[in-house]
Amino acid sequence: MTIAVSNNKVTAIAKPKRNNMNWKKALNISFKVFAPKNVSTNLATSGGSIRLDNLSGSQDFATSGGSLHVSNLSGKVKGRTSGGSIHVSNSTDEIDLSTSGGSIHADNCSGDLRLSTSGGSFDLSNLKGTIRANTSGGSINGNNIEGELTAGTSGGSINLRDLSCSLETSTSGGHIDVSIKEYGKFVKISNSGGNIDLELPRSKGVDLSLNANKIKTGTLYNFNGNTEETRVNGTLNGGGLPVTVSAGSGRISLSMK
Repeated sequence: MTIAVSNNKVTAIAKPKRNNMNWKKALNISFKVFAPKNVSTNLATSGGSIRLDNLSGSQDFATSGGSLHVSNLSGKVKGRTSGGSIHVSNSTDEIDLSTSGGSIHADNCSGDLRLSTSGGSFDLSNLKGTIRANTSGGSINGNNIEGELTAGTSGGSINLRDLSCSLETSTSGGHIDVSIKEYGKFVKISNSGGNIDLELPRSKGVDLSLNANKIKTGTLYNFNGNTEETRVNGTLNGGGLPVTVSAGSGRISLSMK
């Protein structure tokens, strides 16, 4: 074990003397560091969890399997885990977090958020900025998001409510349920096989393009264009921002509020 301070840098390292040690008889060693708020970190552990609170600076951290807990951070944040869950809250600026399989929970954050998991689910709430969330198979749930949201899953369901943002979202087969409160610059929704339920504001001008095996709409206010059972193309309120929705072999249900 090495713990040292030199040139405003704290170094804390614990590792076995031999690589072939018996892990059943090994010690588990953790570190807890109290530092000034403005500090940068470089952290790594073979399997334990990592928690960071109330820091401002550049944070780079990774674990081979434990969870990541991030709260009240600002600056450049980059975290990796090979399988544990991720929880990030009340943080700002540039956030880049990924896990190979655990779930990700993000709330009350702003800035540039890049979040990814190879199979876990997402729970996103009260986010503002440019948000990118991708999973290989888990579900995506979100509410009260502003700015620009890109969210994709290879097969899970997507449920997004109270959006005030540009939106691009897709899944290969799960159900999509989206409610837009205020438009951003565009809406693009794609589902290769499942159904799509979409609720849009009726007061803005949009260029509407819907394609599916079957389309059901309520009253389309100030609509000018063509409507068919499998295709709807035209403008609402004179046109404006693009709204493109494709459900493949599934159905689309569109309502205006």
